[in-house]
Amino acid sequence: MIKAPQPLSQPLPIPEPKDESYGAALRLHVDATDVLRRIFRVQETIPVRQAGVLTLMYPKWLPGYHSPQAPIELLAGLVFEANGERLHWVRHPTEVHAFHVHVPDGVDAIEASFQYVTPTSSVQGRVVVSQRLLNLAWNAVVLYPAGYFSRGIEVEASVTLPDGWSFATALPVETQEGSSVSFRRVGLDEFVDSPMMGGLHAKRIALDDTVTLNVFAEESEHLDASDEQIAAHRGVVEQADLLFGPRPFDRFEVLLALSDEIGSIGVEHHRSCEIASVPGYFADWENTFPRRDSFPHEYIHGWNGKHRRGADSWAPCFYQPIRNSLMWVYEGQTQYWDRVLSARSGLWSAEHALAALADTAATHDMQAGSRWRPMSDTTRDPIIAARSPLPWPSWQRSEDYYTEGALIWLDVDTRIRELSGDCRSLDDFARAFFGADEPRGGYTETYLFDDVVRTLNSIAEYDWSSFFIDMLENTRGEAPLAGIERGGYQLVYRDTPTALWRAREQLTGVTSFIFSLGLTVSGDGALGEVRWDSPAFEQALTSGSQLLGVNGQTFSVESLDRAVSRSREGERVQCLVQDGHRQREVEFDYTEGHRYPALQPLPDQPPRLDRILMPR
Repeated sequence: MIKAPQPLSQPLPIPEPKDESYGAALRLHVDATDVLRRIFRVQETIPVRQAGVLTLMYPKWLPGYHSPQAPIELLAGLVFEANGERLHWVRHPTEVHAFHVHVPDGVDAIEASFQYVTPTSSVQGRVVVSQRLLNLAWNAVVLYPAGYFSRGIEVEASVTLPDGWSFATALPVETQEGSSVSFRRVGLDEFVDSPMMGGLHAKRIALDDTVTLNVFAEESEHLDASDEQIAAHRGVVEQADLLFGPRPFDRFEVLLALSDEIGSIGVEHHRSCEIASVPGYFADWENTFPRRDSFPHEYIHGWNGKHRRGADSWAPCFYQPIRNSLMWVYEGQTQYWDRVLSARSGLWSAEHALAALADTAATHDMQAGSRWRPMSDTTRDPIIAARSPLPWPSWQRSEDYYTEGALIWLDVDTRIRELSGDCRSLDDFARAFFGADEPRGGYTETYLFDDVVRTLNSIAEYDWSSFFIDMLENTRGEAPLAGIERGGYQLVYRDTPTALWRAREQLTGVTSFIFSLGLTVSGDGALGEVRWDSPAFEQALTSGSQLLGVNGQTFSVESLDRAVSRSREGERVQCLVQDGHRQREVEFDYTEGHRYPALQPLPDQPPRLDRILMPR
């Protein structure tokens, strides 16, 4: 008789964290001088309490990423030693971020050495080092003992940079000798939350007494910012104070990299934010404005996301999962406010902000995925997809708690204004809910769904609970556009794009026909996104297909643009398409010409949206 297989016993779990001090501090040094190979070399001293098996963790669940984003595959060359002897280690078989080290008797500390071999190409992950600039995330270069809250483990860190480089971080500096910097002892939670940027070309710009804009660039001329440009960034700080009230942080470092050699990023932290933008952020100011909303977004997170955070998005250590059910507040309301503060501060004009809202509204107006998947389920996307490219994003949906969340909060804002006779607004909620009692830096206060509802009812009484449950949990065939209409506008489609739309196309090199044919295309004819149920979808075009010809001519963006324009006159749009090794002719069943989203004023509605975007 053949025995059916039975499961093996599961490996021992990682110890549950305790809210107590680990005792002695970890000592960490990072040699960041090898910028040609893009390798960080790490030496770490880890105190131990007793002989036996010590479990060390590599940070896995990272604040700001909302998911297990640790680049464990880039940790290499790991060696542990004690008293001059090499120690045996083994990786946990299922929790691959955990390492069991066998500590002999008579040892009070072990030495760890390893390399963080950062990506040398974007196909390997986000590039964080160039020959003139680096972005060091401390979570990538530290191991820490399991069994303790992160705040109970202290770290003394130091770093060696290439000669002549400057740096910025929210970590307090203890000493600096030439290119070597030592930082004061801090808790592991604060350490991981305080990344560093360094570079050959750098400039510090005071936005006020406690907020500093630290700019790093590949070329020195890209550091130059006009008084007008700096004033707009100062405007974000001033308008945020007026919106949220007292700051939760005692100091704040904006880390801004201007580079096309390191990967784009925007991540929030308690006392800092890290942003990697385009080289011409200042130098080509008039054409790069679609990228300016990154700073207000990450700065707003100092209140919404870092100071106040949904209870299930906080964890006591970096190996316990987070669940993200309130990301529509954390990111959705931040997305709403970043549009508003971009306009109030002068980083954008009001027209730019309206155009951004129009793009968001149209995306959800045309999105098929909301018919099967409720918005609340997209709060799991950082864990499900980790922002990997998707074949059908308009059907699958991805992290729509940002954009659809922003539309919902516009609905809330205009509804409060209507209910209160335009005497109160979401501004009042922001101050009541996110304002800090005192600037304490790394301190987080958590909240629940009921806390959001209770605070809203203190501003304007309404059945907010049912409102949110409907918006979040139900599928729908239409976009939540009530806030736009109550704000005095309606979504329309025109045959000419907004300045924001055109500037975004120039920045990305991708031309969008997403609301007409239902596709985006690069200059070589490669298709990016194809919208579900669009004319392109009906012709079985997919992401990765390539357009070779348009109406008998060799493909160019201009030829496709002309063909779409003439479709309004009854001319068909015909394309030669290559899929893999095969070519075929397609003819789009489309006669509506160009369709670009815009917001058009409603004559019989109060202009609430105009008032929302006005400086306070």
